[in-house]
Amino acid sequence: MSRYGRAWITGDVADLYDLASDFLTREVAAKAQMWAEQRHVDREFWKQAGELGLLCASIPEEYGGGGGTFVHHAAIQWAYSQTGDRAWGNSVHSGIVAHYLLDYGTEQQRQRWLPGMATGDLVAAIGMTEPSAGSDLKAIRTTARRDGDDYVINGSKTFITNGSSADLIVVAAKTDPDAGAKGISLIVVETGKADGFSVGRVLSKVGQHGADTSELFFDDVRVPADNLLGGEGTGFSMMMSQLPQERLIIGITAVGAMELALEVTRQHVKDREAFGQRLIDMQNTRFELAEAATLTKVAGVFLDDCMATHLHEGLDTPTAAMCKWWLTDVQCQVIDQCLQLFGGYGYMTEYPIARLYADARAQRIYGGANEIQKELIARSL
Repeated sequence: MSRYGRAWITGDVADLYDLASDFLTREVAAKAQMWAEQRHVDREFWKQAGELGLLCASIPEEYGGGGGTFVHHAAIQWAYSQTGDRAWGNSVHSGIVAHYLLDYGTEQQRQRWLPGMATGDLVAAIGMTEPSAGSDLKAIRTTARRDGDDYVINGSKTFITNGSSADLIVVAAKTDPDAGAKGISLIVVETGKADGFSVGRVLSKVGQHGADTSELFFDDVRVPADNLLGGEGTGFSMMMSQLPQERLIIGITAVGAMELALEVTRQHVKDREAFGQRLIDMQNTRFELAEAATLTKVAGVFLDDCMATHLHEGLDTPTAAMCKWWLTDVQCQVIDQCLQLFGGYGYMTEYPIARLYADARAQRIYGGANEIQKELIARSL
């Protein structure tokens, strides 16, 4: 275990973590309230992150990226998780969309979009979820009809991270509505060139208030056929291949939030007095902290094992599902235990523990609801 609390943060990865931690800690403290009020992260921040090499860190240098591996992106995600903020959509931008383009894009597509993503000049999103299709991706209704040299896209998306800010959106649509999962394709929509594209509400959420989570609408949006990612009908298989990494990123966020919750609670119970003694001196407090600390420790060990597997051979679907559901469930349990030790103060949003509590709940929903993860595991048994 390195001094950073994770076995995989060593060498140049540790240097990147230090850089990311210094920048993110400073900027989040200065801007989190503004982000929450405007419900998105400002473009200046994206560009500053790009200048420091915090965007697309795991993308080859020939495409403008940092030239690292997934562990470099993970170190940035770990540093961000420890700020307690959940506004910045870099996990989608760099950890998900960039890898769709790298793994399935043509050379022309990679050269066209990845360098701008690495600088923050382009912000990316992925449009999967729809009002009637959340975890059931086969049920999407958005269509993309081929018309000459274009695709014509019609439909809507919701709960889209980076939605109102995005310059690029990888849209899941049915190019063959009668073919089920085999009729789904991925098409890159450049929002600045897309007549008929519109952003609906930036959604008001229980937590993660600074995150740009939006509704998107496509009304006869014409997109060049060259924007097709991979081949027609391969969208569902591509999404399934990328989901393990997405779920691992969610797990990183979960463990980082647990560790932060434990730390702020430890400080609080040492300072707070009740009934003539410090909270930390009461047996119930000590037992609750002992349980939370044990769960957090076990969660970290499991996360590190998943990271090691992913870096060497790729994380399989059942293990990624275990990582996602269990770590996010434990995240909510640990933070709830910690909040209880704050008493009424834990319910006040000025306290970090309250924000951690509100932000945690969505972790059990996005990336595939935890019930879906359990079904994926059961199928492998």
